[in-house]
Amino acid sequence: MFEQHLNRRDWTKGALALAASGLAGRVLAAAPLTVGFIYVGARDDYGYNQSHAESAALVRKMPGIQVVEEENVPETTAVQKTMEGMIIQDGASLLFPTSFGYFDPHVLAVAAKYPKVRFAHCGALWTAGKDPLNTGSFFGYIDECQYLNGIVAGHATKSKKLGFVAAKPIPQVLRNINAFTLGAQSVHPEITTNVIFTGDWSMPVKEAEATNSLADQGADVFTMHVDGPKVVVETAARRGKMVCGYHASQAKLAPQAYLTGAEWNWITAYKLIIDAALAGKPHPNFVRGGLKEGFVKSSPYGAMVADAARQQAEAVRARMMKGQFDIFAGEIVDNTGKVVIPKGKVYHQTDLELEGMNYLVRGVIGKA
Repeated sequence: MFEQHLNRRDWTKGALALAASGLAGRVLAAAPLTVGFIYVGARDDYGYNQSHAESAALVRKMPGIQVVEEENVPETTAVQKTMEGMIIQDGASLLFPTSFGYFDPHVLAVAAKYPKVRFAHCGALWTAGKDPLNTGSFFGYIDECQYLNGIVAGHATKSKKLGFVAAKPIPQVLRNINAFTLGAQSVHPEITTNVIFTGDWSMPVKEAEATNSLADQGADVFTMHVDGPKVVVETAARRGKMVCGYHASQAKLAPQAYLTGAEWNWITAYKLIIDAALAGKPHPNFVRGGLKEGFVKSSPYGAMVADAARQQAEAVRARMMKGQFDIFAGEIVDNTGKVVIPKGKVYHQTDLELEGMNYLVRGVIGKA
């Protein structure tokens, strides 16, 4: 599938002029619903891109849907060329640009040129009255699964030191680090999480270095928020450490070290957005959901996970599924000693304040 799109980013101005002439509109009208998926990395990365590609494979099986995909598209004007290529060459009328850095300015720029095409971005904070109605964002409350990861890690750690390898200190990443730490601290309040930011979504050498550095500092259970967790999982396992995975399941990479994991279930959001397009309903501009809504899920427990860990995690999961558990309930203090959520204050998953998180909770060693 990818081979036929390798030259999208090399399209000539003449091809784009074809769209302006109105011929592209007739192509769109003649085709079934064509849906495009764009990935910043390889679709078999055992991580973020693979989680999207696995759900795109399910979309491909839906009746009346044609799927086109392109991988390894950087967060530059290259993604604009890819999106325009999918619209003009393939007749795509719904695009899923999946990487965080695609939205502003790239999705916004292309959406302004093609007002009849729908753009569903993963992770952006779509703003009513500011962003075009043919754009929107979807995301899942995967911090719920990271909290459960933290509970399992809290039972597994012997050093009471956890390691977190992260890409960038954006709100979604900070939210995961904090949820993981709070989950672990619900088991042992003295647990700490040492975080190292690599600086980008896919930095395999730095990810290996960070994992080894954290192991050297005593961390014995790891998790991560990078696009491809493979390096962290395998490096930690070689060091004799335990791992909680992220994005997709990495269990087969290190079956003796893999405790559980936080996984996306993107097909839920995809289907909601696709169904709206098929029915001619308004484009869903802001789509969110967690465990209860089926947007996220946990990897199966490894055989080494203790019964006490399973029981505590499952008790919390049951409350989450009923909407009766809030991760970010005050009092919460950040790692500089500042009260960031006062006593009695509760932020629910749908509260936009959590989408702008800019702090690390007490017990996290690192800077936001």
